[in-house]
Amino acid sequence: MTTSNVNTSSLNPSTPAPSRRGTAAGVGPGPSFLRVLNSEFIKFRTLTSTLILLACTLLVMVGFGALTGWGTGTFAEQALSDPEAAAAIAAQGGDLAITVPTSGIAFAQLILGSLGVLLMSSEFTTGMARSTFAAVPKRLPAFVAKLIVVVVASFVLTAVSSFLAGLVALPILDSYDLKLDLASSQSVKLLLVSSVYVAAVAAIGLALGSIIRNSAGGIMSLVGLFFVAPIALQIIQGDVAKEIRKYLPGNTVEPMTAVKHLPDTLEVWQAALVLGAWVVVPVILAMVLLKKRDV
Repeated sequence: MTTSNVNTSSLNPSTPAPSRRGTAAGVGPGPSFLRVLNSEFIKFRTLTSTLILLACTLLVMVGFGALTGWGTGTFAEQALSDPEAAAAIAAQGGDLAITVPTSGIAFAQLILGSLGVLLMSSEFTTGMARSTFAAVPKRLPAFVAKLIVVVVASFVLTAVSSFLAGLVALPILDSYDLKLDLASSQSVKLLLVSSVYVAAVAAIGLALGSIIRNSAGGIMSLVGLFFVAPIALQIIQGDVAKEIRKYLPGNTVEPMTAVKHLPDTLEVWQAALVLGAWVVVPVILAMVLLKKRDV
C-alpha cells in the first residue's frame, strides 16, 4: 500500500502556512524622503558636469561684475563731457553702480536653468531612471528631492556669486569715484530677488527636463522661453505683443527690484505671482506626467 504525498502543514495547525507575499511584504513603499534627498544631493555634488556648470556660473558672474564695473566707470567718466551720457545717467537716478554685482544674471539663469534640465533629462537618456524609480517606486519623492537640491543650490550660488562680483567691482568703481554699498537695502534686495529668480529658472528647467525627457529639447525650450520669445515679441509691434511681454518670466525681475514702479510693467506683487505661476504650473505638470508615463 502506497502512501500519498500530503501537505503536512495543512494537517498540523501548529505549522505556519507559507506567506503568499513572500519577501515582498518587507519591501514597503520605499526609502524615507530624507534618504532620497541625501541620495540626490550625493548625485548632484559628485557629477563632474554639475561641478563644471557651477564653476562656470561663479566665473561668469564675477567676470561680468568686473567687466560691468569697468564699463560703468568709463560711461560715468564720459558723462563729464557728454550731455547725452549725463542725461542717461540722470534718467536712471544717477546710481549706475547698484546693478553691477547682478549684471551676469542673464547668463547665470541660462547655465543653471540648463543644469536643471540636465538633472532630470539625464535620468531618462542614460537609463538611470529605471534604477532611481525602482528604489523610489512612488517617483514623486525623487522628483521633489531633485527640485529642492537644484533650487537651494541655485539660490546659494547666485547669492554668493553676486556678492563676490560686488567685491571685485568695488576697487574698479572706486577708481572712477563711483560708490557701491553692498550692505544697502537696495543692494540686498537686488541680490535676494535675483537669487530667487535664478532658482525659479532652475526649477522651470527641471520641470522641462522631466516633461520633455530630452536634454537638447529641454534646453532649447528654456532658451526659447527666456531669450527668443522676448526678442520676438519686441520685434512684433502692437499692444497685444506689448502686453504679453509683461507676463514673460524674464520680465518679472525688473518690476520687483526697481526703486519706483516703472511704466508699462507689472506691480511688484503681480510680478511675483506671475513668476510663481511660471514655476508652479510646469512643476505640477511634470509631477503628473511622471506618475502617469512609463519610465
